[in-house]
Amino acid sequence: MQDMERISLADAEALIYTALLAQGVGELAAMATARALVAAEAEGQVGHGFSRLEDYVGQVRTGKLNAAAQITTHHDTLTGIRIDADCGFAYRAMDIAIAEGIETARKYGSASMSIYNSHHCGALSLQVEKLAQAGLVGFMFANAPRAIAPWGGHQPIFGTNPIAFAVPRSSGIPLVIDLSLSKVARGKVMHAKKTGTPIPLGWALDKFGEPTTDPVAALEGSMLPVGEAKGTALVLMVEIMAALFTGANLSTDCGSFFTADGAPPRVGQFLMAFDIGTKAPAFLDRLEGLLGRILAQDNTRLPGDRRLSTRAAATANGILVPRQYLDAARTLAQA
Repeated sequence: MQDMERISLADAEALIYTALLAQGVGELAAMATARALVAAEAEGQVGHGFSRLEDYVGQVRTGKLNAAAQITTHHDTLTGIRIDADCGFAYRAMDIAIAEGIETARKYGSASMSIYNSHHCGALSLQVEKLAQAGLVGFMFANAPRAIAPWGGHQPIFGTNPIAFAVPRSSGIPLVIDLSLSKVARGKVMHAKKTGTPIPLGWALDKFGEPTTDPVAALEGSMLPVGEAKGTALVLMVEIMAALFTGANLSTDCGSFFTADGAPPRVGQFLMAFDIGTKAPAFLDRLEGLLGRILAQDNTRLPGDRRLSTRAAATANGILVPRQYLDAARTLAQA
């Protein structure tokens, strides 16, 4: 049994922010990162939360993650925006991309945001939700270091390459769909390695292509995709948009998100935003009708419902975090 400690969301954010500042990370990047990691914890996505802090700090210290990144923005067309993350924290780059994308989509009806020279971007749900909260329909694709083999093979070529979608609702709480295209996010396997716990059978294969419950063997092997061959087709789609279209590294060329050595990952994120515009009243009414038909059936729920309930509980009661992660964060904050 892990030794856990409860901490409020505000205290958790302040702790990570202070720890990053102590390592020389700029204020805006530190705040964006702290908010994203704690929000992921609050949603139950522990693989994108406190477990990432020591990895980030290790990479800042070696220069693999640029703590002093100078993020630049280019408007190639009226609706096309490119953001060079300068090998820094993805969360700050995404804040800039989303702010620019919202303004552009409201003015022209749509916007595309291509982020390159980027890093681990955590839970995509948090980013597309910001677009939906602004009254826009949002999509996001992201590539990652190789972890998934093509269907029938066992040598990884693709990252877990998540995809996310969000749409505003008349209730004010957006519908958010966030899918890792591996059966589970690879961060959950790293979390299992760090905490010394096995993973369920069916998550991953070892380097010989055999099923494994050992997180170390899984990280040396490949993650299994959702939907078998259909899953790897979706992974390929994300790779094309997040890497080729943005100009980022392919998953096969990306340095690890977990280790301090090696070159920066230089991954990509691609976002799209669409303004509902004059269609909004009818669109929102029809959306509620569609969702109502789903919920009218027994034993159904909407995508993201569990995420929202977990977040509500975390807001009220704080989050339970392995003490080893909190102790490490406190040590870093005092550096």
